[in-house]
Amino acid sequence: MLIRFSLIAVCMLQSALAFCQSTDRYTIIPRPAQLEARPGEFIINHTTTISLPFSQTALKAIVDTFAHQLNRSSGLTIALRNTSKASQENRDTGSNLIQFLPSRDTTFSEESYRIDVTDKLVTIEAANPKGFFYAVQTLYQLLPPAVLGHGGKGMGRGAQGTESLLPDQNSLPHTPRPMPLTIPACRIEDRPRYVYRGMHLDVSRHFFHVAFIKKYIDLMALHKFNTFHWHLTDDQGWRIEIKKYPRLTQIGSHRSETIIGHYDDYDPQVFDGKPYGGFYTQADIREVVRYAATKYINVIPEIELPGHALAALAAYPELGCSPKSLSNEPYRVSTKWGVFNDVFCPTERTFAFLEDVLTEVMALFPSQYIHIGGDECPKTVWRKNAFCQQLIKRQKLKNESELQRYFVIRIDKFVTSKGRRIIGWDEILEGDSPKLRLSPKATLMSWRGIKGGIKAAQQQHDVIMTPGQFCYFDHFQGDPEMEPTGFGGALPLAKAYSYDPTPAELSPADATHILGVQGNIWTEYISTPDQAEYMIWPRAAAMAEIAWTPLSLKNYDDFTRRLAIHFERLATLNVNYARTIYDAIPTAKPTPEGKVEVTLSNENPSLSNSPGFPPPAIRYTTDSSIPSGESSVYEKPFVLEKSAIIRTATFLNDKALSQLAKVRKEFIVSKATSKPYTLLNAPNSSRPDKNYSLTDGTTAGMGGYEVAGIVSFKTDINVVIDLGQLELVERVRIGFLKYTAKNFCLPKQVEISVSEDGKTFTSVLTARTNASENGKRAIVRLPFDFAPTSVRYVRVIAQNVGQVPAGMRTPGKAAQLAVDEIEVR
Repeated sequence: MLIRFSLIAVCMLQSALAFCQSTDRYTIIPRPAQLEARPGEFIINHTTTISLPFSQTALKAIVDTFAHQLNRSSGLTIALRNTSKASQENRDTGSNLIQFLPSRDTTFSEESYRIDVTDKLVTIEAANPKGFFYAVQTLYQLLPPAVLGHGGKGMGRGAQGTESLLPDQNSLPHTPRPMPLTIPACRIEDRPRYVYRGMHLDVSRHFFHVAFIKKYIDLMALHKFNTFHWHLTDDQGWRIEIKKYPRLTQIGSHRSETIIGHYDDYDPQVFDGKPYGGFYTQADIREVVRYAATKYINVIPEIELPGHALAALAAYPELGCSPKSLSNEPYRVSTKWGVFNDVFCPTERTFAFLEDVLTEVMALFPSQYIHIGGDECPKTVWRKNAFCQQLIKRQKLKNESELQRYFVIRIDKFVTSKGRRIIGWDEILEGDSPKLRLSPKATLMSWRGIKGGIKAAQQQHDVIMTPGQFCYFDHFQGDPEMEPTGFGGALPLAKAYSYDPTPAELSPADATHILGVQGNIWTEYISTPDQAEYMIWPRAAAMAEIAWTPLSLKNYDDFTRRLAIHFERLATLNVNYARTIYDAIPTAKPTPEGKVEVTLSNENPSLSNSPGFPPPAIRYTTDSSIPSGESSVYEKPFVLEKSAIIRTATFLNDKALSQLAKVRKEFIVSKATSKPYTLLNAPNSSRPDKNYSLTDGTTAGMGGYEVAGIVSFKTDINVVIDLGQLELVERVRIGFLKYTAKNFCLPKQVEISVSEDGKTFTSVLTARTNASENGKRAIVRLPFDFAPTSVRYVRVIAQNVGQVPAGMRTPGKAAQLAVDEIEVR
């Protein structure tokens, strides 16, 4: 499902999208604050010179890297020239010159920049190296996407020893032919909307090597992010070396195995049986921090407390509230996902440990901020522990929530005493009381919606907005049935782009505490770099625009137009981005004639504003084969006269934009299709019947936690289908949901009865089924065959087993039945 571009595929996409470069000359993401388009273009060729004051070493490093990339991608040899005086009063007016001018403009912030492009001169102005750095990222996006390429493979070294996504020029097998590069004429005045523009990566659930971290940082820099939030510890792994506590990595960085699929996908749960581990040495940490600094990215470490502590407790059990876990077993690094009751115990030994850990962490990370977690801390063990209860009384706390606040404040005071500031998830506001006040410098990350952020800002705390419904990129971005395994929930690109981080409920004064926004990537179900990139991009590009671009300039149609060329950049950088916006999703409805009408649709972004240029074409097959450039073109809804598996793909000029072999959906046509029926037992209100959904021809979707398109029952299923006229019938096939971890069992028995008048029914089949079948959740289509019979009415009685059978995860619980489609043939 995760399909990486081959070199051929890249070339195909470049050809398919080449037309955009003539009409969409400014495809910059994030969109600049001001852009004045001009006719003409500046051509970089063998006569081009780049000038700058060499005495400004930070600027010199930026320009060295820029020139190195131009030369490497084009085969040119562009010279750098030193300018002794490079103020606005001393502009160089030479021909075919790119000049970098430090500015004294007092209106510039440290991240502001100005670019002026004519056919003879490119002028870049900024008051700070950060501004010049972001100006260069814009120049890369004004240039053709090929400027980010190289002509070779592998990792290499860029200017001044900084690692690059691309190989060193000397490593190439041959010198590329010199290639002119063009910059469209324009004037850009730009600055960011927010001071904090972050991306997060969880390396605790799955570990990612330093090479991937650096590539991630490179991509962040191209999109003008300035903060990397590195989630280093959790229940499933401790990933940072702490010299004073070596068992944290000797024991805490390794788990014995890893659960397969979602928590409830299998009954019983299935594990891969493979030991899993990995951690970053302190040398690794320093290297990443140093590298990020060259990209003007601040790295914020996260050390989780007081919850999400199992990996630490496995290494040092004395930090828990008892020598063993609540299950009376030794603490172990978790092999499952979720929230666990075993947490740090608030003893002096624990606080000494955490202070030691944070001291080493602060020595590695120069960041002003240290993230201490603070989320999802169950209180079960504290309620049962005598020491915790005595501590609550001694500190005159009301309850365990105030004990968590006490815990966080202890850490807050320690971090503040070292001249740093804490960030915590929004739970750090819980247990608030007049005597339990966080430091005014404590910053909150609002993830459970926006209410926590609003409350914190109103209390004059700085806030970073990162609500899950807009900012969690481990959620599905397309149809869950067709996407790689995700955490759950839907976050399509359009929804991610729609987010405004500043809540309307805040006053202008309180709104100043909204520092910015962050995209998060949790990795329970993301185990490889390819899959991580697929989940991150292009949603992170949308987040970049949210964080940088003025709200008044945000426009999704315009964003997707620019994204078409941006995809070409990502392909050049060997990024496994998702093309879900091009997925053509089939939906269907039954026709009165007993057939199924299928509609195909996608987000269909505008790739060009050129009048008369054809839009992308959706192609499809009905025989389960992968669509090609020769497959049928979708123009309007079409009718299926028999059951079929539909596959779709989106093409431009016969070149695939969407990922082939991805979109697949089964539709069923039978004698029951579109026929009315009577449910003699009412379905559950949580999964009701909607407009005769058991005979609408649409099968259930199995992606995500929830199963879409089913009707569920707490009792037996008792349904009578009216075929409308006498029909010769010999088979009934029913799609039952088997999801025993959620108490959905197959029926104990199924009886099929038939009638000509709807009053007198004759049983034609009674079949026992395997209600004890567990295993992986699925829609199980059970066929029931009998002698051909002429009937008008078909009654199905599926008998509920009553209780979940022994041997399953929830034995004795009330069992349910669920059905997606009933076929009659």
